[in-house]
Amino acid sequence: MMPAAPANFSKPLITIQPGKRWPTLQWRELWAYRELIYFLTWRDVKVRYKQTLLGGAWAILQPLLTMIIFTLLFGRLAGFESHTGGVPYPVFAFAGLLPWTFFSNAITTSGNSLINSVNLITKVYFPRMIIPGAAVTAGLVDFAIGFVLLIALMFYYQMTPGWSLLLLPFLVLLTTLLAVAVGMWLSALNVKYRDVRFAIPFVVQIWMFLSPIIYPTTLIPQKLRVAFLLNPMTGIVDGYRAALFGKPINWIELAISTVITSFAFVYASFFFRRMERGFADII
Repeated sequence: MMPAAPANFSKPLITIQPGKRWPTLQWRELWAYRELIYFLTWRDVKVRYKQTLLGGAWAILQPLLTMIIFTLLFGRLAGFESHTGGVPYPVFAFAGLLPWTFFSNAITTSGNSLINSVNLITKVYFPRMIIPGAAVTAGLVDFAIGFVLLIALMFYYQMTPGWSLLLLPFLVLLTTLLAVAVGMWLSALNVKYRDVRFAIPFVVQIWMFLSPIIYPTTLIPQKLRVAFLLNPMTGIVDGYRAALFGKPINWIELAISTVITSFAFVYASFFFRRMERGFADII
């Protein structure tokens, strides 16, 4: 004999419904896993120079050799040295290459970080944002090493920075946030579309020539200046040079870069969280 059905039989015990279109970011969860960020960052630093002959010297050689080539090709032959406002072109170029090298390496490593951490993602739960974030913060070690060479170059050319140097920590933070934003976005796309990893080097190369790395912003025609400022690296790189060389800071440029970087970081965070639900299934 079948037992009688309960009085509230028509009421469901579990309600199944689709989740929110844009999930919350859960910053407290990221803070709870802050030690994991440290260990993954340190892991990326060690893996980068494991079994290398020169080790951390590559952090100096890459921007240094590029600076030498740019000085010969663009500073001397193209005549860009006469448009740097009295700043020697080697220092001018290196001051742009240093943050750019950090940014380009950061978005490349973070863009491929998820597909390079398959075993970690499929076996252990933790906020997946940590993986591209750790890949970016690992690049700060190279940035610090390269900055020592920049100080040596400024000392060699007898250049003394002014009070605007106090802006440097904010610029480093802004560069890091932009790298995390682009890296998170690319890494999430890379999980679903594997051809993204082949497009990243091409995007980085084009982005460099669209940024004032080898040339000053003053060479950009006025009619193209507004569109040029939509590149957040424009205000960031010009901000580095102004802070290091004691030049007037273009606050409008810097404000535009800050707004775009902030928007990109928020959008990339929500986009990553939305895509994160299916990482373990398709990676």
